[in-house]
Amino acid sequence: MRNKLTDLNNYLFEAIERLTDDTLSPDQLEVEMARAKAVQGIAGTIIDNGKLALEVKKHADEYGEGKI
Repeated sequence: MRNKLTDLNNYLFEAIERLTDDTLSPDQLEVEMARAKAVQGIAGTIIDNGKLALEVKKHADEYGEGKI
């Protein structure tokens, strides 16, 4: 399993590629749309978590609260 932000970026672009595949049937497109929505939700949570971690680090650096 890969767990880097560059991997997340790749997954998001792969979802876009699947959604723009002109060979998909309407049923397959529905499945891809549901998958893309799930990926979007998870990606948003990962991004929000990263933002929070960055804010905690900035706060700790600013106020000398030790290593995080």
